[in-house]
Amino acid sequence: MDDQRDVISFLSEAESYGKAGLTLERLETHISMVFLIGDRAYKLKRAVRFSYLDYSTAARREWFCKAEFELNRRTAPALYLRVRAITREAGGNLAFDGDGTVLDWVLEMQRFAQDGLFDRLAEARKLTPELMRELTAVITEFHAAAEVTRDHGGRAAIEQTIGDNHANLLESCPPLDSHQVQRLYAASMLKLSTLGPLLDSRRDAGKVRHCHGDLHLRNICLFEGRPTLFDCIEFSDALFCIDVFYDLAFLLMDLIHRDLHDLANIVFNRYLDLTADLDGLAALPLFMSVRAAVRTHVLAAQDRQHPSRRTSGDAHAYFSLASSLLCPHPPCLIAIGGLSGVGKSTLAHELAPGFAPAPGARLIRSDVLRKRLFDVAPETRLPPSAYETKTTERVYRGLHEQATASLAAGYTAIVDATFLQKEERTRIAASAASSHVPFIGLWLEAPSEVLAARIGTRGRDASDANLRVLQQQLKIDTGPIGWCRIDATRDLATSLPAARALINRFCEGLRSVASPA
Repeated sequence: MDDQRDVISFLSEAESYGKAGLTLERLETHISMVFLIGDRAYKLKRAVRFSYLDYSTAARREWFCKAEFELNRRTAPALYLRVRAITREAGGNLAFDGDGTVLDWVLEMQRFAQDGLFDRLAEARKLTPELMRELTAVITEFHAAAEVTRDHGGRAAIEQTIGDNHANLLESCPPLDSHQVQRLYAASMLKLSTLGPLLDSRRDAGKVRHCHGDLHLRNICLFEGRPTLFDCIEFSDALFCIDVFYDLAFLLMDLIHRDLHDLANIVFNRYLDLTADLDGLAALPLFMSVRAAVRTHVLAAQDRQHPSRRTSGDAHAYFSLASSLLCPHPPCLIAIGGLSGVGKSTLAHELAPGFAPAPGARLIRSDVLRKRLFDVAPETRLPPSAYETKTTERVYRGLHEQATASLAAGYTAIVDATFLQKEERTRIAASAASSHVPFIGLWLEAPSEVLAARIGTRGRDASDANLRVLQQQLKIDTGPIGWCRIDATRDLATSLPAARALINRFCEGLRSVASPA
């Protein structure tokens, strides 16, 4: 391996940057060092070689520095500034971009506040639903623009990763239990046996792209007020030329591991609302399990080198998560109806994270689906013409189709719409019957003055309903409603426990829908 001692010494001195007197900080991982000074960060790749990565020579580090620069400028052009050479000059001193012999290469980056990292924000409980929706929009835009590749991905790629995980997990027995490791491998391969054709068809359809590859909270920061993806994988095409759902699965798994089920459910549903990529749903549990298994063996290897109670505990927690994500759970279909302003969407959002499999129920909202039909963002206002009868019929047909697809993938579906017409209620109940799952209809009620007050105080939301719309709804004869009625006059403190009790009573065999940990 190249000797980097002189380069590290050079980068460890503030004078090397022309900033004598400023404090210099150094962050280290097993593959890189980052030197922080002033408003800049300088990233040096270590001269190391692993089975999945080779930075052993200066020439290779140059190539990978330039690859990292180009790939990360797709999502963070303001962070990645340039690639710089470190040279040895005639007098023996080292310099940036000098005329002497090139010793090594570094990435020069714009420095950002470490408390803006999303893992730090998660630890401080500062990740908000709105911030996660913004992050999801960033991810969907990135995936939509990412280059398609059909040379990677599909069943073979996931099978290879499962096999690699298994071999590495066996090396960690003990402290991991070898019988449990064997069971995880068997469950993963069984799941893959049913998903193989789907994974191959997604690759052929262009769903395998040049993704991020390492999309967890520590590689996302809040920069200039916007969620920013950085530090993507550059050293292995096989690790970043992946299914877009496998890319997303790392973020979802990370949130679930941190017990942020509500935020994981927001990202999950927002991604589907923006992309309509429903056919990937069935693969998501396996994708998240594989991601958790990768984290398990990485942490187990770290613990062997530097034993730590925290590292060992995290490894066991990830392994437990990898196993639990593959457990089957019978889904159900829940429809929530009522007039505008009654609190359907609020209740649905609170219920959704509590269902298995992770990251919770698929939320299918008529207001969002209508915006999808017009190819606009959920919060975009539509003109009255968008609410003509023919369009509304398309919306309710879409509710049925999305619910059926979600149930077929093994996910509980929560459908949120007014359901003012008997035919609409009959159709959604038939969706459950045709899918052979339990159905429960919840009908929320509140006085008209309460509904009007709530509509008047709405902020940014997918619903276009105003007081005029409410007045029109109040005149509709809904006919007999056989759904379970819930008094929504007060806040969620009353309606949420009532809804959970009803769902648990009707959907036997499901795990409790109490608040997730």
